[in-house]
Amino acid sequence: MLARTLGLSVALALGACTMAPDYQPPQTAAPAQFKEMPGWAAATPRDAEGRGPWWDVYADPTLADLEARAAKASPTLAAALARYDAARAAARVEQSDLFPQAGVSGQASRERLSANRPLSTGSSRKYNDYTVGGSIDYELDLWGRIRNQVKATTAESDASAADLASARLSLQAAVADAYFRLRGLDAQAQVLDRSVEAFARAYDLTDKRHIGGVASGIDVNRARTVLGNARAQVATIANQRAATEHEIAALVGEVASGFDLPVAVGDFAPPAPPAATPSDLLQRRPDIAAAERRVFAANARIGVAKAAFFPSLTLGAAGGWETTNGQLLTTPNTFWSLGPLTSLLTIFDGGRRSAQVKISRADYEETAADYRETVLTAFRQVEDAIAAMHHLSSAAVAQKEAADAAQRTRDIAMSRYRDGAAGYLDVVTAQTDALDAQRAYISVQTQRMQASVAFVKAVGGGLTEFGGSMSGD
Repeated sequence: MLARTLGLSVALALGACTMAPDYQPPQTAAPAQFKEMPGWAAATPRDAEGRGPWWDVYADPTLADLEARAAKASPTLAAALARYDAARAAARVEQSDLFPQAGVSGQASRERLSANRPLSTGSSRKYNDYTVGGSIDYELDLWGRIRNQVKATTAESDASAADLASARLSLQAAVADAYFRLRGLDAQAQVLDRSVEAFARAYDLTDKRHIGGVASGIDVNRARTVLGNARAQVATIANQRAATEHEIAALVGEVASGFDLPVAVGDFAPPAPPAATPSDLLQRRPDIAAAERRVFAANARIGVAKAAFFPSLTLGAAGGWETTNGQLLTTPNTFWSLGPLTSLLTIFDGGRRSAQVKISRADYEETAADYRETVLTAFRQVEDAIAAMHHLSSAAVAQKEAADAAQRTRDIAMSRYRDGAAGYLDVVTAQTDALDAQRAYISVQTQRMQASVAFVKAVGGGLTEFGGSMSGD
């Protein structure tokens, strides 16, 4: 009988209604095409897929090593993982309410009854009492309160998993961005070191010409000024590099004092943006997935709030063995009880439940608005990154031409000065222009690498998945 009753209760609960509104993901405006990348295709969510080592496209072993170290030791990532574990545990807590709560108990006592007790024969009595039994309590989820709460916490757990993916991607992008800034500073330091050597030779030449009466003191001071400015810039770049190296140390979870990245200068080779469509580029954004799951959770909590207007039903059952002497676990010593079937319905609460429903609906509207903002921000970030890669590529070509022309002008000016056909002012101007143009070119190349990292982050990780060209310049 007990088994039949519990089975009927479970069937009633499973077939019960739900108070949550029918869920539809919020609608957001999407562009027909990116300005820099035409085309469109229906989106297929891929946020749960692994991103893989997207930084391999840069073919830099040092960067790959830094990314691996960050994945193992970053405190930021460890905190995000702990939040995800907590969200999963919270979901399991709510899921436990879907099942009956069972317990067992045992008791052994010796008691003495008073001789003066009511209806007593005038004599006391002593006896032993032994009891072993169990109980089951089960709330019948007729209005979907528990099921909607489980849906909400499960969605929050899924959102936390997406948050973890976002934290991991943000960390990876931050490491790559800082690393390329560091390499850009290394390249600028190399140019400045060479310039200091060249300016020092020009200063020595001018000083000798001044001693010989060929050059003026103004020329000597101009040469000294250019040399001093270059040396000051070397120190400034060294300071910026130290700060960037310390930033990378923190990102990979190491103490800055014991962290060192040797100077290395190589050719920048940013990958070209892939030819993909807007929906393709946003399929793997974990922050969009997290925002959508939170909208679903808020929708489910509306059902939880509305279920409070209906009675809650709880079924209890207990049974076991009890005896004062002899064998305990025998048929004559059994006892059982079915019930109570408890029903609780609040009649008046001063508008508390109505206010709670309004709060849950407002929470839904807020999370839906956050979702739409996340999507719009994602489109903007992708658009910004694509535009940056496109325009910085053009800027790099023009700046390279300017740097080459400035170096030729510098060489010509120095040659004419040696031959006495030009003043040292022409040399100073040419040297300064050449140095500025070279540093500007390095800066543009560094920005191109940073833009490619920003693009990876904007599309949710990965480049090769979108079928675009991965070749550099």
